[in-house]
This record gives sequence, structure tokens and C-alpha cells, in this order.
Amino acid sequence: MTDHTTPLSAADASYVAFVETAWRRHIRLAMLLTGDRLRAEELLQDSLVRMYERWRKLSRLDDLHAYLRRSLVNNHTSGWRRRRRESLVADLPDRAGPGVDLDPAADELRRALLALPPRQRAVVVLRHYEDLSERAVAELLGCSVGTVKSQHSRALEKLRQLVEQPTYSRNR
Repeated sequence: MTDHTTPLSAADASYVAFVETAWRRHIRLAMLLTGDRLRAEELLQDSLVRMYERWRKLSRLDDLHAYLRRSLVNNHTSGWRRRRRESLVADLPDRAGPGVDLDPAADELRRALLALPPRQRAVVVLRHYEDLSERAVAELLGCSVGTVKSQHSRALEKLRQLVEQPTYSRNR
């Protein structure tokens, strides 16, 4: 049996190398935005496919990771705008899947984060996980800095309330 695979072009090889480094870096952001591993993988895959379609031009950018981050946020935003409401799993499992050992405090925060409306969740994730400035978040979300500030303030207040509620307590 002979091998009929053709070697990758230089552009394709650079894309594959980017995907290999980008996946680990951006899957967590996608998970925080979507609240679900499968939807996060789908969001990241869709964003990477869109990048591949324009790879020859995009590969010349200085910061491909910033472009991918913006693409993730934009694709997620357009998704929840279309649906108007995001359906979240009301009751999360008491335990993580096999091989996953979650810190109880991190799990409590994850549950509270999932209870936020999508836009507030995006603001919190971009400000605290991605460590972006208010201005950068506003640019990514296509809104004013004032909107980011108010959404951030409301989100943090809601997170405080949720974490203080008995249903989110660590002694669950």
C-alpha cells in the first residue's frame, strides 16, 4: 500500500502550528464564554475554520491570538444575539467527570458565572480571565466603556449575591 498524502504547503503548516498552540490557550476562554465544553469546542472550531479561510492574509498579523480572541467573542456574541436567550443547565452535576478534580471554590465560582447573562459573563471573563482593559473589552463587544463598566458592576454584584446564597455554598 502506498501513501498518497500530499505534503502541507508552508501556509497550511503555519496554520497547523498556530492551531496547536492556540487550542489550549483559547479553549478555556471559550468554555468561560459558553459555559459548556462541547459548545466551547464548537465555538473555537468555528472561529479557527473562519481564520483558515483567510489564513494567507491573517498569518501576517502581529497578534494572531488577539484576532482569535476577538473572533471567539464576536462569534459567541452573534450566537446569543440570535437566540436572545441562552439556555443553561439548571442543575449541574455534583461531581465533575472522571479524571477531573475541581477545586470547590473554583466550581462554586464557575456555577455563579454560568448564572450571569451572556453579556455580563463576557465582560467578567474578558476583564478578569483575559486581563483586558475596559476600553479593550468595549472594543471587543462593540459597546461603550460606560456599558462595560455598568455591566461589570452588575455582574460582580450578582456574583457576590450568588456566592453568598446557600445553593452555591461550598458545603453542598
